[in-house]
Amino acid sequence: MGTTGETPGEIEARKEREKNELYALDISGVTWESAPGTEQDEERVEIAKLPDGAVAMRSSLEPETVLRYTEAEWTAFVLGARDGEFDLESAPRKGGPEA
Repeated sequence: MGTTGETPGEIEARKEREKNELYALDISGVTWESAPGTEQDEERVEIAKLPDGAVAMRSSLEPETVLRYTEAEWTAFVLGARDGEFDLESAPRKGGPEA
């Protein structure tokens, strides 16, 4: 059992319910933010803050495709990124030396 006394099945059902509620939110009026220094015509990741600590994320080139994350999911992602879990290996650049 989880620390909240929920069974694994109850935890899964709660997470599914939270996700469904998150995707049911009308986010048409949210404010999208991107990294400082990026231009409007550049490809960039955009983030919007949603209620209860949730976050929406999209690509500026495909604004109709929006991913939504609960606060717990977003926190886990940010902490993992800070720890280097998602670091990509250096790729050779055109015209430059290979790493």
